[in-house]
Amino acid sequence: MEEKKTFRELGLSEEILQAIEKKGFEEPSPIQALTIPFLLTGKKNIIGQAQTGTGKTAAFGLPILDTLKDSKDNKVQALILAPTRELAVQVCDELISLKGDKRLSVAAIYGGQAMGEQLRRLRRGVDIVVGTPGRIQDHIDRGSLDLSQLKFLILDEADEMLNMGFIDDIEKILESVPDEKQMLLFSATMPSRIQQIAKKYMGDYELFKVKNRDLTSDLTEQIYFEVNRSDKFEALCRIVDIEEEFFGIVFCRTKVDVDEVSTKLSERGYSSGALHGDISQAMRERILSQLKSKQINILVATDVAARGIDVNHLSHVINYSLPQDAESYVHRVGRTGRAGNEGTAITFVTKDEYRKLLYIQRISGKNIKKNIIPDVEQVISTKKERIMKEIKKSLEEYSNSSDKFSEMALELLQESENPVEIVASVLRQSFSDDLDESNYNEIRRINMKSSGTTRLFVAKGRQDNFTAKSLVELITSQTSIPGKRLDSVQIFDQFSFVTVPFEDAEEIIHTFKSAGRDNRPLVEQAKDAKDGGDRNRSGDRNRNRGGDRNRGGNRGGDRSRGGDRDRNRSNRSFGSSNGERPRSRKGKSNSSGKRD
Repeated sequence: MEEKKTFRELGLSEEILQAIEKKGFEEPSPIQALTIPFLLTGKKNIIGQAQTGTGKTAAFGLPILDTLKDSKDNKVQALILAPTRELAVQVCDELISLKGDKRLSVAAIYGGQAMGEQLRRLRRGVDIVVGTPGRIQDHIDRGSLDLSQLKFLILDEADEMLNMGFIDDIEKILESVPDEKQMLLFSATMPSRIQQIAKKYMGDYELFKVKNRDLTSDLTEQIYFEVNRSDKFEALCRIVDIEEEFFGIVFCRTKVDVDEVSTKLSERGYSSGALHGDISQAMRERILSQLKSKQINILVATDVAARGIDVNHLSHVINYSLPQDAESYVHRVGRTGRAGNEGTAITFVTKDEYRKLLYIQRISGKNIKKNIIPDVEQVISTKKERIMKEIKKSLEEYSNSSDKFSEMALELLQESENPVEIVASVLRQSFSDDLDESNYNEIRRINMKSSGTTRLFVAKGRQDNFTAKSLVELITSQTSIPGKRLDSVQIFDQFSFVTVPFEDAEEIIHTFKSAGRDNRPLVEQAKDAKDGGDRNRSGDRNRNRGGDRNRGGNRGGDRSRGGDRDRNRSNRSFGSSNGERPRSRKGKSNSSGKRD
């Protein structure tokens, strides 16, 4: 077992160590222990691969704060780029709290904030600027942001900035800063576009990666519920009801889902808020303030909207919808179980999502346990216990007091000889809806198969010089799946089929999602294995009857995939569309009408 280091052993100055002690940090996180000593030497550029919640801000902030001196010429010494306004503000606040007594000025610069105030702040002089790419580029274009004396450039959540379309702004900024600087790039994942940026702008760099065992906290219990899509909301309500103090984030895939779930929660009397891309900045700040002060205890959000939100002591993360990939799952789960606090991550899984759950489980390296949704009797029993506890607590607090409620109770007791009926009547009046079984909707139980096989369609065949051997070699070379797990390989003229274990299908599909013709997936789940197989065999039989009929057979095979004849007209070489396309959204407007 690797011995844990202390902050003092990392080489930080006494001044910064005192600031750390005031913050209450006891020992460095894995990414901090890796990067801080290296950054203090100032010799190389660094890439740190770690997800949200691992202490990245302190990982780059502490050595920067320790290294920089108070600037006499009011020039910016460090620039930190963040994908969202919330993250920019959060990083800025964290740096201010970590700098201790050092006379360094830190400012957050982002879209949606008054330009005039930002201009005045920059004119007064700032040592460290934290900002969103669009607004930083605006200031560079205006000449209001002088980066000629820049010593540090940090890209925080680089993969998310790529996903949000900031790649053009980032590259412009990178081209306008001095060569003599130290560059730090933090990213949860390392897509090819991020690797290209590193190669082009970072030169010789060191990669520090948090090991898989550190990706999700051991303090986070990870479970899943098998549930029909139409029963998800009822399941969510039961989970909230069964917990004594629920305080968590509910993740949905789309903003429509976020609005629908949040509205339904409010209609049922839960205190909740919603965050997605269409929410105005003022509303976002208000909702986050309410969440941090626990005025609301449920935040419903999309992945992008929740980036940069740093809320401590979350009891739950609910995956109302399964995330797109394993990395996003790790991001979500990492928001609970922090700083020594226990947490629970719950995932709702429908029948058509089960294969993806197995893939996520394997990539994340954690056992996601199956659990049963609490039934109505459990929920009502929990509510009864809670009601009794609250009444007993109230009795202790007001046992000797005399107020209008005591007077009303005395009057009722004088009018009735049955005190039990009086108390029952009061309880009935107050809690009848909560304890009435008819107010709860039925949740149908489903059983998913955890074993078996899946048939996959491959958009290449004999015309692409594919053989059974080359297909198996292609899959085994690009994935971690051994060849012995691939079965029933069938090669036809224009496409092929292969049968794989259920839990391996998602990895294969994910690996080859953009490797086919015309940027279509090379591998997909076969739509109708039985029908496709019959048509393919028909096509093969026609080969014995002449060339024209053979072509007719192939058209029949194509119809089994929806008649997609365009596949015949594209480049047949494998990997022609394998590279990631940078998604440029230059000049994209946000909800406030300004670039972020």
